[in-house]
Amino acid sequence: MMDLATLQTIWFVLFLVLVVGYAVLDGFDLGIGALSLLERDPDRRGQHMEVIAPVWDGNEVWLLTAGGALFAAFPPVYATVFSGFYLALMLLLAALMFRGVSFKFRNQVDSPGWRTFWDRAFGVGSLVPALLYGVAVGNVLRGVPVTKTAEGFAWQGSFLGLLNPEALLVGVLGLAMFLTHGALYMAHKAHGEAAASAARKAPWLWLSWLGLWVLATGVSAWRSPHLFEGVTTNPLWWLAVLAAMAGMIGIPLAVRAGRYGVAFLASGLAIAAQNGLAAVGLFPRLVPSSLDLAGASLTIHNASSSQRTLGTMLVIALVGMPLVVGYTIVVYRVFRGKVRPGEYYGSH
Repeated sequence: MMDLATLQTIWFVLFLVLVVGYAVLDGFDLGIGALSLLERDPDRRGQHMEVIAPVWDGNEVWLLTAGGALFAAFPPVYATVFSGFYLALMLLLAALMFRGVSFKFRNQVDSPGWRTFWDRAFGVGSLVPALLYGVAVGNVLRGVPVTKTAEGFAWQGSFLGLLNPEALLVGVLGLAMFLTHGALYMAHKAHGEAAASAARKAPWLWLSWLGLWVLATGVSAWRSPHLFEGVTTNPLWWLAVLAAMAGMIGIPLAVRAGRYGVAFLASGLAIAAQNGLAAVGLFPRLVPSSLDLAGASLTIHNASSSQRTLGTMLVIALVGMPLVVGYTIVVYRVFRGKVRPGEYYGSH
């Protein structure tokens, strides 16, 4: 059996893979939903739903799996973070529930008012998670108010404390990232004016993403120097930097050439790389403490399950993860190609 330190590192990487998988896959779903709020035409709003109807629920599996992996591999992190982020998580769940039922309810009543209500539920239910994802990441990168006691780790903050300027900046960055990602997918998959509208928005959204990323990186270097300690000697950090730059440069080049599928892949690469940069800066910490960075931060070493638990779970993950990845590949292959209005559910 592998030693405990190796298993802890492996589970840090696996958790990162699940978070990145969610950001890349459900990220464009959330972006498309949020973009639908800008559309006045009900038919074009309906096309936003139709484009992601075959894949949105499968994409959210990555979020559920990430939560389960965190609970099993690093239970003190799960307990501490979920207690501190409780109200934010309830808001997230409410938004996701409204977003989910909007797909089923929108066309059940032949009424413009009814469809408009569920269109807005779909849009707001996508906007809120997209924003909260970045706010959560921003708080973790900045550090949260956690102390260490004889009983374990204790949260000392409040919900309003999570809405600090640094976290809100990363929240807006995450929203811009998902909006760009969603616009590129929409331009690639949709037909007609819906695709053209997304294509027109994509360059401006990319520019806002780039500007916010540069700004957030500068603020983090100033306010959270622990994220940059020793990273320049880490080859993984440089690899992530190069991948992030390649993705960000590839987006406008592909858009200019009208190759929106390539631009979408470049956007996915940039999202994965930027999340990877954050992970390299955090490692081996999972949740830095803003009150006592050295003594009260939750790390892969002081917040993991036992060696046997991690080893057993790794075997399960090695069986289950290929199934999840394979299922995802099959779904995207089956539903490849342009989506025509009403093709999936609009005519029902």
